[in-house]
Amino acid sequence: MPTDSSTTGAADEARLVADLRAGDEAAYERLVRDYGGRLLAVARRMLRNEEDAHDALQDAFISAFKAIGRFEGGSRLGTWLHRIVVNASLMKLRSARRREEVAIEDLLPRYLDDGHMLEPPTGWSDTAEAMAQNKELRALVRQTIDRLPENYRTVLVLRDIEGHSTEEAAESLEVSTGVIKTRLHRARQALKALLDPHLGETA
Repeated sequence: MPTDSSTTGAADEARLVADLRAGDEAAYERLVRDYGGRLLAVARRMLRNEEDAHDALQDAFISAFKAIGRFEGGSRLGTWLHRIVVNASLMKLRSARRREEVAIEDLLPRYLDDGHMLEPPTGWSDTAEAMAQNKELRALVRQTIDRLPENYRTVLVLRDIEGHSTEEAAESLEVSTGVIKTRLHRARQALKALLDPHLGETA
């Protein structure tokens, strides 16, 4: 009779967690080996600095090792680790020097007294799908996101890149869901304003 792979995976994960709680060094090595790569990618997306990303990952694993006894299995182990590395990255962001940033007010649409936009938005020549498949465009978008003020950049990364819900982002950043929604809306507007000169339709 064939074995359900999801059941096998859950049982394997439960054994790993049990071994971690028992202090098995081989289990710790396996945790780092199995999850290190994908968690480092998360830290890189959050921090955009290789040294900071590795530091955040190390901090995340230390936190996970200390807290493994409190892991109750309500979510997958990978999901739990993902939250920890996001929080470690946020801590790193809060203590890091501020990057050169563009004031968010300078990027948002301006309106005339009659309510119309002073400068109507331009259309983009490529579809979102085509842009996502273009390596150079992806790099441009990431570089542009890095120019946003930290509060807005972090929300954009959490919601649009890491796929967190509004509630999850609010919990991670210790703000209300209303603040997340406002920052996300403004960040998206600002990002489009920065990208328009590069991606706008040519005449």
